[in-house]
Amino acid sequence: MKKSLAFIAILLSITMLQAAHAASDEKKSDVSDQKEVAVTIYNQDLALVKDKRRVSLGKGFNRLAFREVSAQIRPETALMKSISHPGGFFLIEQNFDFDLLTPQKLLEKYVGRKVGIIKTNPTTGAETYIDATVLSANNGIVLKVGDNIETGTPGRIVYKDVPENLRDRPTLVIDLNSGTADSQDVELSYLTGGLSWRADYVAELGAKDDTLDLSGWVTLTNQSGARYKDAKLQLVAGDVHRVQREMAMGGMVLEKAMAADNAPRMKEESLFEYHLYTLDRPTTIAENQTKQVALLSAGNVSATKEFLLKGNEYYYSSSYGDLGQKLKVGVFVEFMNKEESGLGMPLPKGTIRVYKKDASGNVQFVGEDEIDHTPKNEKVRLKLGDAFDVTADKKQTDFKKVAAAGKYNYIYESAYKVDIRNAKKEAVTVKVQEPMPGDWAIMSECLPHKKETSNTASWAVEVPAEGSASLEYRVRVRW
Repeated sequence: MKKSLAFIAILLSITMLQAAHAASDEKKSDVSDQKEVAVTIYNQDLALVKDKRRVSLGKGFNRLAFREVSAQIRPETALMKSISHPGGFFLIEQNFDFDLLTPQKLLEKYVGRKVGIIKTNPTTGAETYIDATVLSANNGIVLKVGDNIETGTPGRIVYKDVPENLRDRPTLVIDLNSGTADSQDVELSYLTGGLSWRADYVAELGAKDDTLDLSGWVTLTNQSGARYKDAKLQLVAGDVHRVQREMAMGGMVLEKAMAADNAPRMKEESLFEYHLYTLDRPTTIAENQTKQVALLSAGNVSATKEFLLKGNEYYYSSSYGDLGQKLKVGVFVEFMNKEESGLGMPLPKGTIRVYKKDASGNVQFVGEDEIDHTPKNEKVRLKLGDAFDVTADKKQTDFKKVAAAGKYNYIYESAYKVDIRNAKKEAVTVKVQEPMPGDWAIMSECLPHKKETSNTASWAVEVPAEGSASLEYRVRVRW
């Protein structure tokens, strides 16, 4: 037992000596060593980065400074492995150095240390050098110059070196033990924040509003603090569950411009319960950049336009009389995400902006709406706004309590009239949709209704060009 403890102590001593030597003989790797980088971006400000580089390692203990990783890396997710020599090294420790070199940081690291001060004579231009000790760098600078204490910066400050724990770029420092002195191809994979994407769509309605041309774009934003040159880009659409917790930043020990294309530029495939989109070419994702990549393009997609006047259920249990003058009629556009329509591709959630040409052939913006993730063969429904030329007046023409027995057994009967006016030069059909509370039944109506759901009735009211039409109905509601 004593021999085992002594052996472990010797190993620890050797490791400490190796680490001390490695600190002064740190091996650095930057993007010039990079052979390939792949970035998979998720919807929720999350990305998976796989960075492959060729690095030179010595046999035994090495301290590798893996420079220019993401500034928002989640270090607890980092994993390095050897591609060319599987099992060629084992990891001991890794630290994420995110304390970046700035004039203020450099000054703070020199508190208690000596610096040089170079003063310039304003008359002669002659420079003099004096030694000073930095006493404080908090909200200004306090120096000890000889026997005096001075504040402010009396001249240029000269530093002897850059402290080891200050980095010019975000760096992952990895302690490892290599079984070979050969150069190796390694891959560092990690999760990071600061990378996000969204889908943006542009639709142009046809002259009769019964077709549309649809283009889809992926908008990428990189605020991760790193640049990904010629990256293999993949996007995951779907709601990936993540554990929400506070992320500690520090060390950890390991035990084991735009031009539309007629064809889509991204290949789509299923991945678990999500959808994966892969760009067919490498692309550079620059730091602090927003860029767009073509996702899909489809022409002459069948569409339908709907005018909708939607009611409320509150006036079915009391007397209200006038229910509104010049009520807004909503305008909706629908299309099916089917192959027959030139689509049939799972659509990531995003914003669809809709345009239409005016009489002069100029394209004008007519509305936008958000869509959720939409599988193939599903309907896409967009609310583009409210109609200008189609309005409605609504009133309650009759109300009475038919019966009341007990606390919750009430029967109401009420009648309504809806007058719809159309100032357009063509006829329109307005869908009047009413939410019906309780146990309801239509007693009389001038147009046949459709029971859409257990609590919804709707009527299709045809309104002639530059004319008007009315809907009258009576309903009995039991609570």
